[in-house]
Amino acid sequence: MPFRVEPHAPFKADLVPGGRARVGMWACTGNPLVTEICAGSGLDWLLIDGEHSINNLESISVQLQVVAGYPIQPVVRVPSNDTVLMKQYLDLGAQNLLVPMVDTAEQAAAAVSAVRYPPHGVRGVGSALARAARWNRIDNYLDRADETITLLVQVETAAAVSNVAEIAAVDGVDGIFIGPSDLAASMGYLGQQEHPEVVAAVEQCIRTAKELGVPVGVNAFAESTARRYLDAGVDFILVGADVALLARASEALAAKYLPQDAADTEDERASY
Repeated sequence: MPFRVEPHAPFKADLVPGGRARVGMWACTGNPLVTEICAGSGLDWLLIDGEHSINNLESISVQLQVVAGYPIQPVVRVPSNDTVLMKQYLDLGAQNLLVPMVDTAEQAAAAVSAVRYPPHGVRGVGSALARAARWNRIDNYLDRADETITLLVQVETAAAVSNVAEIAAVDGVDGIFIGPSDLAASMGYLGQQEHPEVVAAVEQCIRTAKELGVPVGVNAFAESTARRYLDAGVDFILVGADVALLARASEALAAKYLPQDAADTEDERASY
């Protein structure tokens, strides 16, 4: 008799009203050993990035396998709101997806359709071939797939802020995630995530999501900004990245032992 398994609880199960905010970090190196080290950090969730990092389907698959042994929720960011790519990410076993650059309710609805099987969506059926269903060792996976998947969509442009209520209200969207970096750029403040107008737009999105009862998250590497958004009521947040931690810590190590140029000592590099 084949070994029967149950899927892990999805991230949306942790995003309960009135619950503690879930704190996480990015995994961008594409290296499963680094990701495993981060998985044992004690954080709540880990975002394995497929948009701005070296990660691909194979490296993400291995990282999901190593993370599975730790009490942390892996979320995978796909490169784009693409039905074929999302099918592949789901089939390799990513249960929690973050879709970037969702500007309208129509785009959000397309993402929902991509993660659902017919007749409720357009996800291709390949469970016998896929790690998602553990090669059909998860009983009734096709009927239960929706309950195992969390879909988060990213609000990161001025247009998305204007449409945030409609985006958050789309049936099947389990939460919105605000990206202040791209948002700042779209508002004409490239590299200025702390600009008052950008912060105001982020807080507007948080308020809207809270009013609708939809989980809302944000990226905030500066501790003061992260604390501000936590106080505003975000349900989940990213506060660092493996590559940024390594870059800043290695620079600090060099500064401790080697002579530094005055320009270097005055230059505090942004982590995101």
